[in-house]
Amino acid sequence: MKLHNLKPATGSTHSRRRIGRGPGSGLGGTSTRGHKGAKARSGYKKKIGFEGGQMPLQRRVPKAGFKNINHKEYFAVNLSTLQKLAEEKNLTKIGVAELVAAGLTNGKELVKVLAKGELTVKLDVEANAFSKTAEEAIKAVGGNATII
Repeated sequence: MKLHNLKPATGSTHSRRRIGRGPGSGLGGTSTRGHKGAKARSGYKKKIGFEGGQMPLQRRVPKAGFKNINHKEYFAVNLSTLQKLAEEKNLTKIGVAELVAAGLTNGKELVKVLAKGELTVKLDVEANAFSKTAEEAIKAVGGNATII
């Protein structure tokens, strides 16, 4: 078997319909588009969501929800993550730069420290926000929680 011997299986390919090539072809005249109407015209393009004049779904369904323009999205870092990072790299101060160096965040995100896990090492932590329990846990060990 060689590349020049290959051909598709019998019956798997069909010759293309040549539309609009005169009355002798059987597909001339209206060229399979029927008579009149938007679909018969040149340049016709169906609008997304068009349901033939029926009220489209996106207009039938009521609007719902609310988007707060002042909402801030935080990247969450747990105390257990800070503990692990401090042990691995022998850190006493952890800020956004250390989290970027560890590959946890890209530096553009706002960082919030959450209280999941346990902290045993005294740490000075700098972040954009802290949960109350996380701040208390850091201060209980003798560290500082500083908001940037």
